Amino acid sequence: MRTLKFAIIGLLLVLTGCATTSAPTLTPLEIQSLQTREYEQGKDIVFPSVLSVFQDLGYTIKSADKDTGLITAESAAKSDAASKFWLGISDVSQTSATAFIEKIGKITKVRLSFVISHKKSSGFGQSDRQDTPILNGETYKNAFERIENAIFIRSAN
Repeated sequence: MRTLKFAIIGLLLVLTGCATTSAPTLTPLEIQSLQTREYEQGKDIVFPSVLSVFQDLGYTIKSADKDTGLITAESAAKSDAASKFWLGISDVSQTSATAFIEKIGKITKVRLSFVISHKKSSGFGQSDRQDTPILNGETYKNAFERIENAIFIRSAN
């Protein structure tokens, strides 16, 4: 009986040690705060600035409509050639970016969203796709700094 008790305690310790902690989840308001910035320039300057920054970051523009303020873009797809060769599994990742630019009074508001997509396909026709929003503050900080620089350059002319 005593041995069984120690075995159960040992098993619980081992299983507890294997548990992983998940990343803290952000509230919708925190996500909006992370993804949004306001500028004192007009939409005529901000919209092309965001468009050019996406291109500078290596994205291909899929659509851009100044009237609605929506820009969609995608990065080049990256695949794991070794998995395809050795296992017959295609593993492709790609990042999508969207921007919504709107004029509110004297300010122009920009909201960015980055999503990474992983798609796996096997030689037997099975496929799986997983889309994960990028909620890393550094990603958005970098993009907004570049947008601010582009706005500064455009507004100086």
